[in-house]
Amino acid sequence: MSLSRRELFRGGLAATGVGALTLRADALPTLPSGTLTHYPEFQVLADAPLPFVAPAVQLPASTKPTEDNILGPYFREGAPFRAKVTPPLVKGTTMLIRGRVWGFDTKKPLANAVLDIWQADANGRYDNDDPKNPPAKGVYVNRARVLTDETGYYEYETIHPGAYKTGPDTWRPAHIHYLVRKAGYANLVTQLYFKGDKFNDKDQFIKASLIITLEQAKVAGGTIETGVFDVVLAAAQKK
Repeated sequence: MSLSRRELFRGGLAATGVGALTLRADALPTLPSGTLTHYPEFQVLADAPLPFVAPAVQLPASTKPTEDNILGPYFREGAPFRAKVTPPLVKGTTMLIRGRVWGFDTKKPLANAVLDIWQADANGRYDNDDPKNPPAKGVYVNRARVLTDETGYYEYETIHPGAYKTGPDTWRPAHIHYLVRKAGYANLVTQLYFKGDKFNDKDQFIKASLIITLEQAKVAGGTIETGVFDVVLAAAQKK
């Protein structure tokens, strides 16, 4: 049986009849690696000053649930859990987005919320926007899922998505799609937009509350964009 690496990690061993994994009896603990002196480019990234997201304990009482937005035609279930949405070294301006997921009812952060993230590439293309050339099964480009930690915090690296035409004279501004799910709360489908995009004022779907301001940060001799996008979920309606 031929298995991809992803299938292997998602249960392929069981499919081959191999039992539970067991560490070899003669295996030794992994030794600490010390500093990142052998990889200075990673140390620069780790030390770079980025906007701080304060570990707030509670939301202000005036905060409202995050507004929804259209799902769009390009959503795909099953994207892998990873912190980098786009493939390595792709064209585009590197961007780091971070934030927290909150419960509107408790005004407290939600741990273990799942965020589906998907977007267009720098040219405004999705991996599944060409019916004649669909992505291979199990291949997800410009898509990821991320999980909030015990403080409701999440972050991911990506590139600034490109705008794209939806008609002869209409464009969609740069945006990133979100589907946020957490047990006990209503699923939220929304989008993240960026202040200053030239197509914002002409888009029929954009909502002002979903627009964030990007900051510039110096990293390893270059510049990246950083932004904060908090998500507030409404409690699920009781049946």
